[in-house]
Amino acid sequence: MEKSNYARIAHEFSNLVREIRKTHVGKGPTHIITRFVGPWAICEMKGNLTSVEKFMSRTQEGQRMIHATRTEFIKKIYEDLSVGRPLEELVNARMVTLFVDFRFELDIAMTVFVFDRPLGLDSE
Repeated sequence: MEKSNYARIAHEFSNLVREIRKTHVGKGPTHIITRFVGPWAICEMKGNLTSVEKFMSRTQEGQRMIHATRTEFIKKIYEDLSVGRPLEELVNARMVTLFVDFRFELDIAMTVFVFDRPLGLDSE
């Protein structure tokens, strides 16, 4: 695949993910890197925490709540099939599941979107 087309699709995918997070969580990440590998779109997101979450992260209970919100809640968002439709349309494949993790101490979220077929977008 041509490098510029890969970069364009990765950039558009990142922007869609940012908008989904912004709409459903209230704040989108400040920086996203998207990589495609086979049927996976892997998004590394930095700058996710809100001011309130940064304050909450000072306690163990706050950290637990942040992790639950930034993992389980994100998975729930995508249960509404219309949420992921723009991502599916961009890569021309159906999303079958996703894996989500969040490290509050690094303010980094990782989401792996798994599609029903190899996307043909693997980075070189």
